[in-house]
Amino acid sequence: MAVTLDNLKISLRVDSTADDDLLKAYILAAINYIKNAIGTDDDKFYDDNNISSLVDVATIALASGYYTFRTSLSLVQACPVDLATNSIIAQLRGSYADYLADKGVFDGDKPT
Repeated sequence: MAVTLDNLKISLRVDSTADDDLLKAYILAAINYIKNAIGTDDDKFYDDNNISSLVDVATIALASGYYTFRTSLSLVQACPVDLATNSIIAQLRGSYADYLADKGVFDGDKPT
């Protein structure tokens, strides 16, 4: 399942359509951030059910953070990427390394 506007709005408990364009942009930004953090844009990797469910949760968490902390001026410090998202990205990086190893990407690193 890819994260939809409706998924994010349910998570945020947002009923109005006033911020729909903003929320769509946050979903796209979150997906791009996550894929860049993992280091791949390989659709086959993301098609795995275990991977896609983690990406969806991380996308909702990160996009929610973007929405919640969207002001540039604040009296309190806010972490731009929450701990749950960082944890999921770390798991996905490990899964991606395993995926690459299974594809033989690291075979050239072995001494002959």
